[in-house]
Amino acid sequence: MRRLLLGLTIASLLSLALAGRAEACDLSVPRDTSFAAWSTFLKIRKTHPDIRLFPAECPEGVRLSRDLTYSSAATRPLHADVARPDNDSLYPAVIMIHGGGWNSGDKSLQLPMALQLAAKGFVAIPVEYRLTPEARYPAALHDIKTAVRWVRSHADSLGVDPQRIAVAGCSAGAQLATLVGVTNGSERHEGAGDHAEASSRADAIVSIDGIATFISPSNYEDAYGRLNRKHQRPVNSLWLGGMPHEVPDTWTEASALMWITPDSAPICFINSDLPRYSDGRDALRAIYETLGIYSEAHMIGSDFHPFWLFDGYAQPTVELTANFLKKVFNP
Repeated sequence: MRRLLLGLTIASLLSLALAGRAEACDLSVPRDTSFAAWSTFLKIRKTHPDIRLFPAECPEGVRLSRDLTYSSAATRPLHADVARPDNDSLYPAVIMIHGGGWNSGDKSLQLPMALQLAAKGFVAIPVEYRLTPEARYPAALHDIKTAVRWVRSHADSLGVDPQRIAVAGCSAGAQLATLVGVTNGSERHEGAGDHAEASSRADAIVSIDGIATFISPSNYEDAYGRLNRKHQRPVNSLWLGGMPHEVPDTWTEASALMWITPDSAPICFINSDLPRYSDGRDALRAIYETLGIYSEAHMIGSDFHPFWLFDGYAQPTVELTANFLKKVFNP
C-alpha cells in the first residue's frame, strides 16, 4: 500500500500550501512567498479547470529524511531533504533545485517528483538556497555548488555513488542547475563554502523549463519590456544586481552558454511550449555537439510554465529525467 503524504482533496492542497510555509517560519530570513504550489494551482485552474496538483505520495520502499543541514558556512544553515530507496545500496544522486524567479519558492516544491525518482532508483535531494530577498547572485550558485560537495563528501552515509551526482532544476532552478553543471572546474563560479575537500562536479544536468543564457535579444527585450510596462525591475535584474547595461559582466557570468568547456556535464532539456523558457538551449546543444558532449531535448506539450507541479505533466517529466540519467550513468 502506498503511504499518502499529501492527496488531492481541498484539505490536502491546503496542507501542501502550509508545507511550503513551514520552511519559511524563520522570521529572521527575508522571504517572498509569491510562488507556491497552492497559489499556482489557483492561477492555472482559471484556464485549465480540470488541472490537479501532482501529490507527494511516498511509494512503498522509499524513505524520506527532512531538513538535513548541508551547509553551515553561509549566512545561515541551509537544508536538504533526502528521498531514497529504503535499503543500504548505493544509488546515483539527483540534487533538485526549485523555481520561483530566484526570488521565491522552497524545496517542498520538488518533493513530489523527488519521491517518484527515489522509487526509480535514485537518491533525490531537494535543497534550499538563498533567494534574492536574502542574497543576490552568486550566493545561490555557491549554495548549490556546496550542496554537490556535501553529497559527495557524505556519499557513504547518504548511500550515494560519488561518481554519479546530477543536478536537476525547474525554471530558475533549471538555470542554476545548468550553470552549476556547465561550469565544472571553473574557479570563478565556485565560491567559498563547506566541504572544500570534495569536488562540486556535476555529472549530469536536467533543465526543466529554464534558460541557458541571460545574454540574448529576447532576454533583453523581455527585461526592458517588463521594466517599461510595470515600472518595476524584473526578477532577473533584481537577482543579478541590475539591468544588462548596469552590470553586463554579471549577466554574462551567470549565463551557462558562455562557459561551456569539455568538462561540462551532459544535459537533458525538458520544456513547455513557451519559447522564452528555452532561451539558449539550441545554441548550447550545438556547442555540445562540437565538443562531443551528450545532450537531448524534449517538449512536454504544456501551454503554461510550471507544468512540473501538475498531474499529467509531472509523471512524464519524471520518466524523461530517469531515462536520461540511466542512459548517462549506465552507458
